[in-house]
Amino acid sequence: MSSPVRTPPPERLEPNPGMSYAVMEIAIIAAVITAVALVLVCLLFLMLRYLYRHKGTYYTNEAKGTEFAESADAALQSDPALQDAGDTSKKEYFI
Repeated sequence: MSSPVRTPPPERLEPNPGMSYAVMEIAIIAAVITAVALVLVCLLFLMLRYLYRHKGTYYTNEAKGTEFAESADAALQSDPALQDAGDTSKKEYFI
């Protein structure tokens, strides 16, 4: 009787531990960079949307002709709505 021919076991392809860590680090770095870029694009979109929606002309209720006054006191003294305000010797300033 002849003995059966023994074939060597197939070689196992073991991953190189150094290579797998390098690939994993590159994947993690790429994921972090992608996440940061996505957040920045979203913030840019939200800022542009906010600026576009809030762009416009704002009207104030200031007395006519007060933009050429020398000071705030002179502008208020010439305002006809405030002529009945009372004594001009007492001044109050609101900050």
